[in-house]
Parts: sequence; structure tokens; C-alpha cells
Amino acid sequence: MPESHVDTVIVGGQIVTSSQVYEGSIAIAGEKIVAIGPDSLLPPADSYVDASGKLILPGLIDSHVHLDGHDNYALGSLAAAHAGLTTLVPFGTYNLEGDETLPQAIHRTREQVEQNALTDFAFHFILQNRPSILSGMPEAIDLGVKSYKMFMTYKKRPGRMCDDDYICQAMDLVSRGEGVLQLHCESGNIIEYLENKLIADGHTHPTDFPSACPDWAEEEAINRAVKMSGATRCPAYVVHLSTQLGLRRIQQAQSLGQPIWTETCPQYLLLSDAHMAEYGPLAKIGPPLRPEDGPDRDSLWRGLGQGSISIVASDHAPYPQELKQPGWDNIFVDSNGASVPFGSPGVETIVPLMYSEGVIKRGLPIWWLARVMSENPARIFGLFPRKGVIQVGSDADLLIIDPNGDRIITARDHLSNAGYTLFEGWEVKGRPWMTFLRGQVLLNQGALEQQPGYGKFLESGPPRPPLGGSVN
Repeated sequence: MPESHVDTVIVGGQIVTSSQVYEGSIAIAGEKIVAIGPDSLLPPADSYVDASGKLILPGLIDSHVHLDGHDNYALGSLAAAHAGLTTLVPFGTYNLEGDETLPQAIHRTREQVEQNALTDFAFHFILQNRPSILSGMPEAIDLGVKSYKMFMTYKKRPGRMCDDDYICQAMDLVSRGEGVLQLHCESGNIIEYLENKLIADGHTHPTDFPSACPDWAEEEAINRAVKMSGATRCPAYVVHLSTQLGLRRIQQAQSLGQPIWTETCPQYLLLSDAHMAEYGPLAKIGPPLRPEDGPDRDSLWRGLGQGSISIVASDHAPYPQELKQPGWDNIFVDSNGASVPFGSPGVETIVPLMYSEGVIKRGLPIWWLARVMSENPARIFGLFPRKGVIQVGSDADLLIIDPNGDRIITARDHLSNAGYTLFEGWEVKGRPWMTFLRGQVLLNQGALEQQPGYGKFLESGPPRPPLGGSVN
């Protein structure tokens, strides 16, 4: 039975699920959706929102965000809320120099989020190269963190690159705890060799960077990830997929029923190595931007349309320009021999880019966006059906898009500390008109209606397989 009286009814819009679009109204009571149907059949409400001519999507999730440094949880969630997102799943870290345990790091992070965040937060945690940290994993999983990430590369970055035996140990624990293990899949030893050779030969311009990280280095690491996942019976998630070769290996594993899931990012779908000449170290990301005339971007778009790539996420890594500038002299290391930072900002551009480039330009159905940025992230990272869907009993998290809105992307409008965007000057369609988070208006035509501390820390459950199959 629907409620006899509700807080809000949203009328007049087109409701977008992960598989269809239909006309209807949504009733909200407290934090939850309590009824969906024709306006005439819904209970009376204290307030009404007229969404005529607009698209109503489940609240969008950016599930690959780095907010442990130059953009903190307060600033990151502020930027995300203005961009139309309602939930973030960033990477938490523990103090590598001290003796902080995983449970201690989770408690510290939860306190920071609940004091400062505007959006809701779930968490992955990065397992750096310290095997002793695994002793805290069972308790950490009980605290609601079921997703962990490990790096198979970055030898020049202290504490990052993990050996295969350590990865297998972690996978075994994650599997027993009904979690998912994420992997940055590039062959670290090969890349270290290629980088050092390029440095020795004086090939250190930004345009030399992609040649240190060939496509087959991603494929080789993905192959190891697939094998280790099978040996430990641990679901594995390949972050920021960038190549056709890597996608084919994942598709092969998926065809055999193995729980190998993956994401890609706007920068791999829309940019190429040609941008290294223009942006230099600002465009140094890992894996690198792929060849302008190569097969990778088209393959990634096809993988998204076919369902073998489950998620689009930003990999927001907002190193300020001044920290990346030494890369103009040597794209690999600065004058002290430290690695020039990887990463670029993305949390403020992912929604307009995916709507404009995926739905408008390439003709993917609007419910594709609800699938790859809402339901599938919620499924894989243990938030479904609380998040990711428009259905009775789920959190009233909604993004209402005005399809007629358009604008030009510029860093001047952004809040991130990065101070730049690789998509400067891009024309985009659609505008976040209003968002709801747990039943309350978060964003209202560009203005925020909630205060820092409204966001909640979300405890995750076991992963569920993402929706697959062709969207066309």
C-alpha cells in the first residue's frame, strides 16, 4: 500500500531505469521511494516538483575517485554535488609510514566523511605493498568495506606495486569475505624497464610517455589477474580499461562465466596520445592515452554497448598543475628522481560528457547511462538495491536532467584544486536540473540546498553481477 500522505511527488518527467524509459510520477516519504505510477493514483504530498520535459534517472555514482590528497572529501563531494552526482565511491588509504590498521583507517575515514560530505560515500581501500596490513581485513570487511584495490605497476612510487603472491593472499581473504578485488592492470616490471631505457636514451618528452606503457602490458597483467581470480575464486574488477587487447581478454573470461568485471573512463573513450603534445604532463595518466589512429576507443565504446564493460567512472585524480609541470622536462621523473604524478580531474565532467558523447552523439539509449553510472556500480560495489535504481523501497536518489541545457566545459567553472581540465572548451548537452539524495533536494538549478555533513558513509554488502548484454 502506498503512503496515505508523502513528502514529495515528482510529476511530469520521463522515468529512466536501466532498461527502459516511461512516463510516471514518483512519491517520496522520508528517505525512500514509496510509490511510482500515474500522478492521479499517488497519495497527496507536501510538495510537488514539475519535471515536465525532463529525464529522471536514478542517482548517479562515480565509483573511481581519489580524494585522499589534493581534493579532500569535503571539496570532492561539493564538486560532485554541483556536477549532478549523488554518491561517490573513492579510494581510502591507510598511513603507510605508521602502524595504522585497516579498521583504524576506516573509522578515521568514516568520521571525516560524516563531518564534511555533501554526497553519500561508500569506499574501496587501497592495499599498498605491506602484506602485514592483511591481518585487519576480516574486521575491515565486517565494517562494510568489501572492495579493495591493488596495483600491478608503479615501481617508482614507493609502496604501490604489489607482487602476485601478495595479490593472491588478498584475493583469498576478499573472496572469503564476499568482496571484490580491484586491480590496476599493467606489467610493472616491463614498464619499469621501458621507462628506464627511454630515460637513458634521452626520450623524456611528454609525447614519449605512452611508448613506456604499451597495450600488451595491460593485456599481460589482465591475463594474470584473470588467472589469480580463478585460482582464488575471487571476483576481480579491472579498473580504467584502456585497450582493445585488454578488453578481448576480459571478454574471453566472461564468456567462460568467470566474475571478471571492468570499467573504462571518459579520457580513454574521448582522448588520445595526441593530447600529450598539447597538455604535456597534465595528460599523464595511467594507463596512458592510446594512439590517435588505433583501435582502442572504438573498441571501448563497443564494449560498453555490448555490456562487457559494466561501468564508466572518472578516475578523478586532481594533482594541481604546479606538481605536474616538471614533466615538461622529464615526463617520467622530476629533478629529485621522484615519479611525476599521474592523473587528471574528472568528477565534474563525467556526467555531461557521457550524456553528450554517449547518448546524444553516439545514440546509446538514455537508460544505458542509468546502467553504467548507477545500477551497475551499485551492484558491483554492494549498494544495490538501496542505490542504483528507481523502485519502491530504494533510497530516493534521483538526477533530473534538462535535455535542452547546453554549455561549454571550462576549468574556470570547476571547484577542484586541479585548476585545469583535459576537456577545456568541449561543448556538452544536457544539464543537471535537480538532484535528490535520500529524499531531500541536493542540487536545485545550480544551487545546493544541503550543508556539509549531510552525506552518509555507506556500508557495502556482497557484490552482485552487473547487468550485461547489448543495450541496442
